[in-house]
Amino acid sequence: MKTRVALLGTAAALAMAPAMALAERERGSSGHLNIIYWQAVSTMNPYLSGGTKEMNAASVVLEPLARFDNLGELTPWLVDEIPTLENGGVSEDLKSITWTLTEGLLWSDGTPVTSADVVFSYEYCTHPEGGCSYRDRFAGIERVEAVDDLTVTVHFEDVTPNPYLPFVGAGSVIIQQAQFQDCLGARAPECTDANFAPIGTGAYAVSNFRPNDVIEFVANENYRVPNQPYFETITWAGGGDATGAARAVFQTGEMDYAWNLQLAPEVIAQMEAGGRGELLVDFGPLMERIELNFTDPSPDLPPDERGTRAHPHPILSDIRVREALSRAIDRELLTEIGFGPMGMATCNFIVAPPAMASPNNDNCLVQDIDRANELLDEAGWERGADGIRVKDGRRLELLFQTSTNAVRQDFQALIQADWREIGVEARLRNIDAGVFFGSDPGSDDTYLKFFADVQMYASLFEGTDPTPHLEQRRCGREPQPSTQWQGQNINRYCNEEYDALWAELNREADPDRRQELVIALNDMFVQDYAHLPLVARGRVSAASTTVGGIVMNVWDSEHWNQAEWYRIEE
Repeated sequence: MKTRVALLGTAAALAMAPAMALAERERGSSGHLNIIYWQAVSTMNPYLSGGTKEMNAASVVLEPLARFDNLGELTPWLVDEIPTLENGGVSEDLKSITWTLTEGLLWSDGTPVTSADVVFSYEYCTHPEGGCSYRDRFAGIERVEAVDDLTVTVHFEDVTPNPYLPFVGAGSVIIQQAQFQDCLGARAPECTDANFAPIGTGAYAVSNFRPNDVIEFVANENYRVPNQPYFETITWAGGGDATGAARAVFQTGEMDYAWNLQLAPEVIAQMEAGGRGELLVDFGPLMERIELNFTDPSPDLPPDERGTRAHPHPILSDIRVREALSRAIDRELLTEIGFGPMGMATCNFIVAPPAMASPNNDNCLVQDIDRANELLDEAGWERGADGIRVKDGRRLELLFQTSTNAVRQDFQALIQADWREIGVEARLRNIDAGVFFGSDPGSDDTYLKFFADVQMYASLFEGTDPTPHLEQRRCGREPQPSTQWQGQNINRYCNEEYDALWAELNREADPDRRQELVIALNDMFVQDYAHLPLVARGRVSAASTTVGGIVMNVWDSEHWNQAEWYRIEE
């Protein structure tokens, strides 16, 4: 398989083509670009969706003050330099950080970007009646202050040794106050025009958006780099499946870029042999897992209590059941069948950076059916006549849902067989990915509502500091009716000891101690069997051999340098 890991970087990519220097290229000179996301995008406002597909699509329009490059290094984006202790941008007491916007920045409608927009972005995402998916990025902030038109200071409630979470990365973008000022709190989902076509500072603007279908982008005439972006227009198609998306790049050439190719390795290798495209793979924090619901998803409950912490899960609240489910899974087989060299079986919540991956949980790598059976025996679940366990008249039956794609359906079938071996019946359900990862608060089929017992998907975090990713599992961060079912604590986990340890991490300045705390939080979460890690996955996409400038990035949006993509001239 001709895998191009991390795509070599821009400079190397240029060397591969009959090169015209980037400085000599003109805005729009490469014409049109076709991108396919077989999981269609449901909104262009990343604050209203926890999905990677929405974050990636929005990232070509909405931008943060700083972001992470392909090496995980913090990079100025809407500012000229990163604030530090050395340059005075971070206060000596580690309780504030001051950012200075690049002078002359314009929104795509031609109006100036000011510090008031930065302050408003904070107010929008932290509104008490809102349901911002990335509210964790703003944890521990006392206030955000506009010092002058270009200067903004973030004041923290306590010592904050890592102040680079608010307004950093594709999940913490700046939105225009003038466009969103009437969309605060509970009104946020109602602002369809703003959510579907946000005014941004990025290389592109939305010219047409059909949710769960297609997005049309056009080059932003007010983009700060005069000769970028190099593609004039983009069609961002959605829907279908991973097989069709891969075929559209590797075989037919209809598409220039395909995202998230969850296909068996032999299928990808066969397609790639056609020579029209190249596989792009890089490893970071992406991890496939099974979430276990700590709340009762029964439809018999009142609508405002279903899937909330008012009702603990009647089966999965017992750690012995959760551990048995984990020990019964053959993770090595899942990895071999589903990802091959593009995956690695794991028992950890935090799988990257390598120094922060715990060495203490490898016992899940070996399937242990005997111990799983012992645990269920101890928990009082007895085998019924059909082999499925029963306790107090209740069958040990779980609704297992995930998104629709070939690899996940293979995983479901294998895990179903593993669980049946220990007397657990798994009823399988798969949901169209555009719906499953969608943001519609009226849909009962989203992974955020989690109206099932267990569900499977993958997620990652931006940058090399997992602090905000760990913060997502704090009490009160769960999706719930009062937040329009937005939130990142998907399985409704709540552990006061975990919360206290996270608060210590958030204050700790010593790098070695921070590493220890990350590992301790990871261990607490996985040893409580709060969820079941399966496979540390590579980020896998495909690009046409006629497109240059792509730099794969596992620490930020996959489209972080979209403005630099160009058509290779033959």
